[in-house]
Amino acid sequence: MTDDALMKARYRRITRFAARYLVQAWWFELFLPRFGLGWISARGRTRRLQRIAQRFHVLAVELGGLMIKVGQFMSSRLDVLPPEITRELEGLQDEVPAVPFDQMRARAEAELGMPLERAFASVDERPLAAASLGQAHRAVLTDASAEETGLRAVVLKIQRPGIDRIVDVDLRALRKVGVWLSRVALVRDRVDMPSLVEEFAATSLEEIDYLHEAANSERFAADFGGDGGVAVPQVVWERTTRRVLTLQDVTAIKINDVDALRAAGIDPSEVAARFADVMFDQLFDDGFFHADPHPGNVFVTPVPVDPEASGPGASGPAWRFTFIDFGMMGEVPPSLRRGLRRVLIAAASRDGKGLVDGIRDVGVLLPSADTVQLERAMTQLFSRFGGMGFAELQEVDPREFRAFAVEFADVVRALPFQLPENFLLIVRAMSLTSGMCSALDPAFNIWDAVEPYAQRLIREESGNTAQAFVREVGAVTAVTARLPRRVDNLVSRFEDGSVSVQTPRIERRMRDLERMVRRVVSSVLFTGLLIGGILLQTEQALLGTLLMVASIAPLSHALLAGVVARRNGG
Repeated sequence: MTDDALMKARYRRITRFAARYLVQAWWFELFLPRFGLGWISARGRTRRLQRIAQRFHVLAVELGGLMIKVGQFMSSRLDVLPPEITRELEGLQDEVPAVPFDQMRARAEAELGMPLERAFASVDERPLAAASLGQAHRAVLTDASAEETGLRAVVLKIQRPGIDRIVDVDLRALRKVGVWLSRVALVRDRVDMPSLVEEFAATSLEEIDYLHEAANSERFAADFGGDGGVAVPQVVWERTTRRVLTLQDVTAIKINDVDALRAAGIDPSEVAARFADVMFDQLFDDGFFHADPHPGNVFVTPVPVDPEASGPGASGPAWRFTFIDFGMMGEVPPSLRRGLRRVLIAAASRDGKGLVDGIRDVGVLLPSADTVQLERAMTQLFSRFGGMGFAELQEVDPREFRAFAVEFADVVRALPFQLPENFLLIVRAMSLTSGMCSALDPAFNIWDAVEPYAQRLIREESGNTAQAFVREVGAVTAVTARLPRRVDNLVSRFEDGSVSVQTPRIERRMRDLERMVRRVVSSVLFTGLLIGGILLQTEQALLGTLLMVASIAPLSHALLAGVVARRNGG
C-alpha cells in the first residue's frame, strides 16, 4: 500500500471511530433521557464507557502520532472524565513501540549532514525512551565537542520518520471531529471546539519543532535562574536541528518513584508540596509553564551536601527538580493570570462570591450569567468540605457527596459557561500536578499548598488596594453627581405618562408552557409505546415491533413541534 493510501486509511479510521461513538453518546446520553428513558442509559453506562476506552486505547497504540497525545490528555482529566475511561488510558506513553534504530540513524544523519560516528563518539542503539513523536537514545560527545561544551554524556532525541505527514492527517481528522461536536448544542454552548482543536494543533506543531523546544528550555531555565531547586538540561546547539535535539543527560530519580526517593533519603510528601509550589510559580508568577509534567518529564536529582556545611538542610541530602521535554509549553496572558490569581485567593479564603467573580474574570462564565445560585453553592461547598485533604474526603459519607453533586450539577448546567482559549494546557498541567502530588502523598492536602501561596499573593495585591480605593471613590462621586438630574427626568416621565411597563417575558413563558404541554403529551405517548414494544419484543415479537413503529408518530410531533416553534420565532 502506498503512503497516500496509508494516510487516507488512517484518516478514515479516526473519523469513523469518532462518528460511531458520537452517535452512540448522542443516543444514550441525550436522546433517551429526553424522553424519560435515562434508566436505560444508566444501566449499562459503566460497561459502555469501558468498552469505548478500551477500543480507543487499541486504536491509539496502533496508530501512534497525535492519538497517543489525545489519549494522554483524556487520562489526565480525572476532574471531568469517569474513572472507567481514565484508568483504561493510563500508561499509553509507555506502550509506544520503538522504531528500529536503522531508520532513526538515517533520519538523524540526514538532519545533521554527517554520519553518526563523526557527530558522536558513540550512540546507544537501545532506545532510552520511545514517545509518540520521537525517540531518545543515550550518546557520548566527541572529545572536541566535550571540550567545547563541558559535557560528555548526552541524550540524542530523534523525530520518528514520517511524523510530519502523520500529524497533518491526525489534525485534519480532529478538525473534522471538532466541527461535528460544534453542531451539538450542549457542546457548542460550553466550548468553542474548532478553537480548542486549533489550540491543540498549534501546540502539536510546536512540539515537532525541536529548535522551538530548545528555545523553550532556555527560556524556562532563565525563569528559574535564581532558584537552585529547579534545573534544566543544557542544549548542545552544534548537534541540534529541527528534527534532532541533543541535550545534557540529566537522568535521575523519576518523581513518582516513591521507593527510590525514600532510598535516597528524600521524603515523598516534601516532594509533593514543593512540586505544587513550583507549578504555582510557573502559572501565577512567570506565566510560562511546563504543560506536560508527567512522571517521565520530571526527575528528582539528589545534590551532594558538603559535610562541613551547617544550617537548614545540612543534616540530610539536598535535592532539586530537573524538568525535561519542553515541546509542550503554555503561556498565561497577564489578564488571564490576574483572573487565576483572584480565583486562587478566593479559594484559599473560602470566599464563594470572590471565587465566582474570579471565574467570571477568567472568562469561563459569560457576562450574562446570573450567579446567585452558584455563589450560594460555592459557599455551601466551602462550609462543608473546605480545608479537607484527599484522605479526609474519602471518609465522607458517599450519600452526602452524591446529594451535593446533584444539586451543584443542576446549578452549573443552568449557567452559560464556556472553555476559553489558553485553557487546554492550563487544565492539563494542573490535572497532572494534582494527580502527581496525590500519588506521592495520599494525605496530600491541596489547601496546605494553596493557602501559603495565596497569602503571598494577597500581600502582593495589597499594594494596589489604595489605588483601587481611589478609583472606586471617583466612580461613586461621578454617579452621585448625576443622580439628581436622572431622578428629576424619571419623575417628569411618570407625570407625562410616557413610562410604560411591559411583560413580554411572561407572555413568552406562557406560550412556551402551552407548547411544552402539547409536546409532553406526545413524549409520554412515545415513551409508553416504546417501552411496551421493548417489553413485548421477547415474547410477542410482531406486536412489540408494531408498538415500536407506532411510537414514531408521537416522537415526530414532539421533535418537530420544537423545530417549528423556533423557526416561527418562539
